[in-house]
Amino acid sequence: MRNEGLGSWPARRARKTPHRTALIHHDTTTTYAELYARTTRLAHALRARGIRRGDRIAYLGPNHPSFLETLFAAGTLGAAFVPLNTRLAGPETAHQLADSGAKVLVFAPSHAGLVAGLPGTAGVRTYLEVGADYEEAVAGASAEPFDEPVAADDICIIMYTSGTTGRPKGAMLTHGNLTWNAVNVLVDTDLTADERALVSAPLFHTAGLNMLTLPVLLKGGTCVLADAFDPDATFDLVERHRITFMFGVPTMFDQVARHPRWAEADLSSLRTLNCGGSPVPTPLIARYQERGLTFLQGYGMTEAAPGTLFLDAEHAVGKAGSAGVPHFFSDVRVVRPDLTPVDVGETGEVVVRGPHVMAGYWRLPEETAACFKDGWFRSGDAARIDEDGYVSIVDRIKEMIISGGENIYPAEVEGRLLAHPAVAECVVIGVPDDKWGEVPRAVLVPRQGVALDPDEVLASLAGRLAKYKIPKSVVIADELPRTASGKLRKAQVRQLYGSNSQQRKSI
Repeated sequence: MRNEGLGSWPARRARKTPHRTALIHHDTTTTYAELYARTTRLAHALRARGIRRGDRIAYLGPNHPSFLETLFAAGTLGAAFVPLNTRLAGPETAHQLADSGAKVLVFAPSHAGLVAGLPGTAGVRTYLEVGADYEEAVAGASAEPFDEPVAADDICIIMYTSGTTGRPKGAMLTHGNLTWNAVNVLVDTDLTADERALVSAPLFHTAGLNMLTLPVLLKGGTCVLADAFDPDATFDLVERHRITFMFGVPTMFDQVARHPRWAEADLSSLRTLNCGGSPVPTPLIARYQERGLTFLQGYGMTEAAPGTLFLDAEHAVGKAGSAGVPHFFSDVRVVRPDLTPVDVGETGEVVVRGPHVMAGYWRLPEETAACFKDGWFRSGDAARIDEDGYVSIVDRIKEMIISGGENIYPAEVEGRLLAHPAVAECVVIGVPDDKWGEVPRAVLVPRQGVALDPDEVLASLAGRLAKYKIPKSVVIADELPRTASGKLRKAQVRQLYGSNSQQRKSI
């Protein structure tokens, strides 16, 4: 077999455990043999539509077996898979399709309206809707095995992650990156072949796909796909399918723990709870421990596919607040600007190196060069390291806001706000929120002589930004604090306007 990448996984699994269940979605069960057959037929159908090595295939929709079939089919052909965030607005989706140069878009019926409204300049030649069209394409294609040569350093996925400039960047993750990340998870999480994983975190995010689904499928376990996270449904799925492994952001686990069914629910099958996306609050850790459950948590980034640091169950309490130590096949340092290691307790930047670190940003050679130094990827995140080598993330150099596990980059939101005729200046900051951890707040300076209506300004963002990116509150300011050179004093903005007691307009 000349395919060294993810496209070969269904074939390799089918020859080892053909009759074991790979996927469960609602009442549909897919064995590994069926996953291989469907992936192969889909690859033939895509090739018949002109897709060749190096082309890009995009997918838009909630968790569904077709997402993984499309991913593996792309890998079979040597094409790159482009997962699209279902929460993006039409213009954001169109930009990523155009930027990636995707020739095919596979999409769910739930997003047919958005797809129909995309501009014709997106460059997509083939649209394949999941359902009758998709099934007809699969059923009508050949089942003849492929033997397309695919190397470990070929691009497997282009996964978009916004930068501090607000411009979305496509992280190029190779087949080797994804394989080594999965190996890290298997080494550090002790997954077994009888794993039954609940996949309710979105597959279009790197954690739901790469920290949960792919490692389980590599090991030969079963993934139960939920369209979306729902705390009440979570209890039903755990009990019905005897779920052993779950991943979620703290907000998801908090909603489960606060649910009325929490005290009486049968959670005895659960062995592993992986939590990431933002720091896990100590009271939440304690609440799960009271039920005999312990979090495994860590720190990662899309550019590292994403696993970087990992805190195991043994140290979940003693090192609470820490992101852990590097994954087995990962090298992490906390360094000064000259890349020399910081002393214990000194704040520095997290840098990472390893076979799971991306090849670079899609079509952005200058940005790629800027984020690598002497072979180390510069995360832009500030951290401290303790005497035992455990790393604690203390700040986000890149100013990113994490709201319910979703990354929000202020520059992108600020650019949209500044387009409003009533806004002269603006800055977006994160403020604490009981449900989401933090949410964006806009501090706006009105144009002279113009009446600024906060409701109307925020309403103007609808359809132009994903809902989670739209600020949840607004503060009207006369001016923004700046240095003598005109540089914004963002720390002072947070001091002035970041308090929940600050008088503000809530939306």
